[in-house]
Amino acid sequence: MGTRILIQRILRWTGSNATSSTFSPGYFKRYNLLFKCTGCRFLSSNDQTASVNQTISPAKLELSVGSLVDMGFTDAQAKHLYDSVSGVMGGKAAKQVLPTLAALFVLGLNPSSVTCVLDKCPELYTVKEAQLQQRIVHLRKLGLVEGSLQRVVVYCPKILTVPVKSIQNAVQFLRDKCMFTTQQITDILRESPAVVLEDQDQLEYKFQYVYFRMGVKQEEMLKCKLFRHTLEDVRNRHTFLERRGLYQTPDKKGQTSIVNPKLNSVLNVDQDKFLKSVARASAEEFDVFQRLLAREWREERFKHSIEAHHDDEDCSDDDYEEEEEEEEEEEEEFERKSGYQKGKKKHGSKRT
Repeated sequence: MGTRILIQRILRWTGSNATSSTFSPGYFKRYNLLFKCTGCRFLSSNDQTASVNQTISPAKLELSVGSLVDMGFTDAQAKHLYDSVSGVMGGKAAKQVLPTLAALFVLGLNPSSVTCVLDKCPELYTVKEAQLQQRIVHLRKLGLVEGSLQRVVVYCPKILTVPVKSIQNAVQFLRDKCMFTTQQITDILRESPAVVLEDQDQLEYKFQYVYFRMGVKQEEMLKCKLFRHTLEDVRNRHTFLERRGLYQTPDKKGQTSIVNPKLNSVLNVDQDKFLKSVARASAEEFDVFQRLLAREWREERFKHSIEAHHDDEDCSDDDYEEEEEEEEEEEEEFERKSGYQKGKKKHGSKRT
């Protein structure tokens, strides 16, 4: 993309999406440095109007350690950033990286945060500028306001690689299948943004396991940040407590004969504290239990796969028998009609 057009788009997009706090002296200084490294200055209003359709050849775009330092990166950050992209992209580095850097700076991230984000998710280098902007705008519409949005991107930058449609599907799933409210979904995205990357079947199973098997409601799930935990971790700790008589599945009225520990104390503590304060067991006991439980689950999955295979075979046999019956019926019908037609011909020949 031409540098002038890039500047115009970023300024226009910033003006429509950023808050007033975004426009600090440091912000403008960084952008002046960002575009100075491309051989271009901020344009006056007249120059912008006259140059809307003008572009500058990508060959004039430059990316170097010095230009990155001018943008605010330290010498070490600039060299690291330059080395991480130049080897992969070569001459296309500037064309790919500058729009990404611009979008992240517009978002309000500082050079250290930008370096962290790109280290965690180098795939962002290949995301088109328009897509990046569209995804950031969409996250704002979902309730991720200033501060929250920046923390989400730094914590889980892969969320910016997810298409808007996929995030919409994840939000609809959380609303329709898991019965979370709009505000609760915003809280989930803020605290557990990786939820949009999970397989929905696995996500649904984890939700149903905690909701039905453990008897935990949505509000408590949010408090303990359930979606930051894997299904395996949840099942390991819950089943260990259950088999030690320390956790019960509530009945239809939601009642138990014992007081179940809160989900937060089951999941949001390290293993030592969980074993000492909640399970009252040794690390050796828990380690042996996890190995045995993993074997149980493997055998259970194998059993289900065998049953599914037999069901498929039975269905195939049934289908084959049905096909044979249909073929026999077709043959009988054909013979019946043929016999009638032959008799009719013979009868007709006698009359003549």
